Amino acid sequence: MIPAGLLPEGFRDRLPPEAEAIARIVRRVLDTAASHGYERVAPPLAEFEAGLASRLKLTRPQDLLRFVDPVSQRTMAVRPDITAQVGRIAATRMAHHPRPVRLAYGGSVLKLKATQLRPEREMMQVGAELIGLDSVAAAREVVSVAIEALGHADVSGITIDFTLPDLVETLAAGPLAVDAARVPAIRTLLDAKDAGGLVAAGAGAFLPLVEAAGPFDAAVARLRGFAGGALDGRLDALEAIAAPIRDKATLTLDPTERHGFEYQSWFGFSLFANGVSGEIGRGGSYAILHEDGHDEPATGFSLYCDPLVDAGLATQERRRLFVPYGADPAMAAEMRAQGWVTVAALTPDDTPEAQICSHILRDGEAVTA
Repeated sequence: MIPAGLLPEGFRDRLPPEAEAIARIVRRVLDTAASHGYERVAPPLAEFEAGLASRLKLTRPQDLLRFVDPVSQRTMAVRPDITAQVGRIAATRMAHHPRPVRLAYGGSVLKLKATQLRPEREMMQVGAELIGLDSVAAAREVVSVAIEALGHADVSGITIDFTLPDLVETLAAGPLAVDAARVPAIRTLLDAKDAGGLVAAGAGAFLPLVEAAGPFDAAVARLRGFAGGALDGRLDALEAIAAPIRDKATLTLDPTERHGFEYQSWFGFSLFANGVSGEIGRGGSYAILHEDGHDEPATGFSLYCDPLVDAGLATQERRRLFVPYGADPAMAAEMRAQGWVTVAALTPDDTPEAQICSHILRDGEAVTA
């Protein structure tokens, strides 16, 4: 027998006040996105495995939690990411919509296996996607909305780490010409920041990319003129993207970071917050595959709420107003109109302590309990 209350590994109940904190983050991120014209979509929790796996470019079918649909008798899969579902919606049901189309979303995702850094298998994902435009202006808007949304969710100490996911392939095909067969190995060495390995592999020309990683302005300065100025256009674009958020976040640049950005194109970014282990979100430019085979450009970001709540960054002090037994309901309504959360005593012996209230209603005023 499974003990009552026992949940599978990687799953948990969110209790007060953490459940409210999760909901508040989702609400504030979506409200911020909505204020910039991003309309909400709500894809289903599960889809047919074949369609979902084809859009999750880094996920194999065996990496999905799958089951047989008793109605259609076809294999279905629970989503591990919502971004691919938003792409499907944009490419099918909203294919007629004028571009660019701005969409936002929020919901639970389920991983088949957890990692040591993220032991939870179910997480809350919220984000926004700008589809149909691949430009500096689009990237600048997406980054700005992400930082603004975190600010409205009361997340401080934000760091954004920019990267250029397709940089190695671009350089290897041009100014630092390398045989295509050697590119994956060079990319792996760059990901590991293995300077000695690069030299041993005869790829020492790529070393400046490793040495450049660090604070944004210093990294950009080191890369100016590299490979005959081949990166100067990219660097100009990054500076334009970063300009609106310079006073809102710490900026860094790791030009060759690829982990988690394998499906992104020319631009990507990771988001971090003080006091949180690992990233709290990421984004960048990518392509959505349409049924007729053509790719459509898109740029977006995803945030994960659970690490923020686990670190205590998104919880707020409980300000609950205890309304004594027999108090005038109209007075309590007036306090709610002022923004208070009121908790009414339903028995004469109820107390503020029992209802976890910080204040009590006395003579029409909120008094510290």
